[in-house]
Amino acid sequence: MEHRFLIHKRGDYVGVAVADIEPGERVVGIYMDDDSAVEVEAVDPVPLGHKIAVVPAGDGDTVLEYGIPIGIATGGFGVGSHVHTHNLRSARW
Repeated sequence: MEHRFLIHKRGDYVGVAVADIEPGERVVGIYMDDDSAVEVEAVDPVPLGHKIAVVPAGDGDTVLEYGIPIGIATGGFGVGSHVHTHNLRSARW
């Protein structure tokens, strides 16, 4: 199965879609730091360039991408969820 998202670093909470992902699709993601793969079932539609969760986050959890904090989960999300401004607050403000 061809990969549909990329995860920058092991330990990241999210990957970035390299193609549109539909709800219910089982999609493969590749960790860029070690070329290993993970498969998740998409819960929501995830547009190209948007984030998909590879681990769950609870309300208030710090979300990592590139191995660094990028935001705070608002309301939490599960594996396969679309992660964007509706459930992630920037860590900058």
